[in-house]
Amino acid sequence: MNNAIAERPDAQPWKQRAQHLLDYRFTIRQLVFIGAVILCLMPLISPPLALLLGLIIAQFIGHPYLHLNHKATHWLLQASVVGLGFGMNVHSAVQAGKEGVLFTVASIAGTLTVGILLGKWLKIDKITAHLIAAGTAICGGSAIAALSPVMKAEEKQLSVALGTVFILNSVALLVFPAIGQWLHLTQNQFGLWCALAIHDTSSVVGAATKFGPEALQVATTVKLARALWIIPVALGTTALFKTGKGNITIPYFIGLFILAMIVHTYVPAIQPAADILVKLAHIGLTLTLFLIGAGLSGKVIRAVGWQPLAQGVILWVFISAASLWAILTF
Repeated sequence: MNNAIAERPDAQPWKQRAQHLLDYRFTIRQLVFIGAVILCLMPLISPPLALLLGLIIAQFIGHPYLHLNHKATHWLLQASVVGLGFGMNVHSAVQAGKEGVLFTVASIAGTLTVGILLGKWLKIDKITAHLIAAGTAICGGSAIAALSPVMKAEEKQLSVALGTVFILNSVALLVFPAIGQWLHLTQNQFGLWCALAIHDTSSVVGAATKFGPEALQVATTVKLARALWIIPVALGTTALFKTGKGNITIPYFIGLFILAMIVHTYVPAIQPAADILVKLAHIGLTLTLFLIGAGLSGKVIRAVGWQPLAQGVILWVFISAASLWAILTF
């Protein structure tokens, strides 16, 4: 009998895969990108710096895994937001939500109205203009992604709206904390302003994190309450565009965020684990912003065009100025 033990037939494919993995050659672009990702996992990189690093890579090196970027940012952002819930208190969040509800309703209605009128004035097609207005009014890319199937938006219309919002998000993350400090806003005022005037949840949380813990709690709570307006706005959009029934994407992660807050508030034993989850959430958010920046290549920016970008900028300046005036006045 032969002493050598014959290999099982199904073991060969696994050996081939392992050999293929060992023989894999990374390109310089991939190595630089992976190095930047590892850097974003370290405490010395803040969310705005991560976004800036991503933008630099997008312009000069390129994103080697661009086809995976949208899904990665989508899931990473949602997981990070849920993780932040383990650092928040239900009672404080409810109070913040009550303070922000009137501002939220007024700003959503005003932004949608002005956005649609601007779209007509700038001769932008109705669907693109409505997507940009809804993204500015509610929660950026999430609102655009939720409304696009309801409106039967084409790929180019969706790309232009998302590109416009992401460009302005990048600017907001860097500019808002500086303006807040210059105007000596309180943390409560700044958190509320962020939630009303910055498009995406990722940039809202990033800007508020830089300003302080109270600002972060107010901003996250008000922003996620604002995101729930996707549902009535989507129903109104269906009636406006007469598209019949469409698929409305409900942001289920908001329910998990609320559950995380409840557990943190009423289950003290979870505190050690909650602290770890909050730290991981901040790291996840930093990485999310890096990936968003890395996806904003020159090609994406050029594809937007001046008219949709003009609509986005004018609308953004309008909601930023109006909400800041309201917060400082009332």
